[in-house]
Amino acid sequence: MAIDFMFLGTCAADFSPRLSGDCKDRFDLDARRASCALINGRYLIDCGPHCPDSLRIAGTDTEKITDIFITHTHSDHFVKESVEYVSKDHAVRLWVREDAKVPEMKNVTVVYMKNYEKYDVDGYLCVTGLPANHDENAFPRHLLIEAEGKKIFYGMDGGWLLNKTYAHLWRTALDLCVLDGTCGDYEGDYRMGEHNSIPMIRLMLASFRTVGIIDGHSLVYISHLAPSLHKPHEQTAKICSKDNIRVAYDGELITL
Repeated sequence: MAIDFMFLGTCAADFSPRLSGDCKDRFDLDARRASCALINGRYLIDCGPHCPDSLRIAGTDTEKITDIFITHTHSDHFVKESVEYVSKDHAVRLWVREDAKVPEMKNVTVVYMKNYEKYDVDGYLCVTGLPANHDENAFPRHLLIEAEGKKIFYGMDGGWLLNKTYAHLWRTALDLCVLDGTCGDYEGDYRMGEHNSIPMIRLMLASFRTVGIIDGHSLVYISHLAPSLHKPHEQTAKICSKDNIRVAYDGELITL
């Protein structure tokens, strides 16, 4: 059985004013919404301020969403009201890091995950939280997701990889590797301690290949792009294609 992975939002926190204008009812390559993704129409990754609009535009039946996995609690990735929009008519599990602090929400059961521990979700998904190099006050982690014999790494909001996270991924031969691509194709950005630039990603991927994190079959994407730090989508995609890096866009659907 195939896995459908949809990018519902691919932006960092510098949102376009066009989202409340000519793009309010459609996806656009250069008016990205807050970073979030959806697996098989059922498993949501992050639920920030634009998630309800993204789900609406994608034509998603929110009553089919059973689980929401939060990478961290910054307001562009987690908003209580957006979670309650999803859970308004049915029960939903919210998966967060074991020490995360989240408010009480209607119809929501919070599941606290220990880092490096694999969690079985309804006998279908296995999800492992891995520490991320990001603001510790937001309880950050990356996600390693396994289903249908496929492996997906979702690494939003983090600069490089922490040592134990990198070691955990050795020889995984990921089918899909999604990396934080907040910064553009230049060197010297001050955010390198918590966000990636394209030159950083080039270096990372070379080492990923050396240790078998990715191989010739792996799809590599960047998401969580800051429009103010990148060229327009089509130019960025052309730049990244030289290194076999794909640039995610809102509404993009991948079938694995």
